[in-house]
Amino acid sequence: MSDITTTNNQTVTLGDWILTMILSGIPIVGIIMLFVWAFGGGAKASKQNYARAVLILAVIGTVVGIICSVLFGAIFAAAMTSMSDSIYSSY
Repeated sequence: MSDITTTNNQTVTLGDWILTMILSGIPIVGIIMLFVWAFGGGAKASKQNYARAVLILAVIGTVVGIICSVLFGAIFAAAMTSMSDSIYSSY
């Protein structure tokens, strides 16, 4: 048990961070690795916190993106309906 605690509290080196950034930038592999680092238990504490933060920001970004898409879609649909009504009423 003390080996895991000692490993988790070690400093993440510059090379580890570079490898982390490269791996997390690969589309499918990155998401899988973020989940492994965040919840796998074997990652160092700072890398585990980084992975959790990235996953939280990804969820927030996805929710905001969906909300904006729905709002802009509704605005576009209303504008198109209004435009088609004005075109047909002029005939």
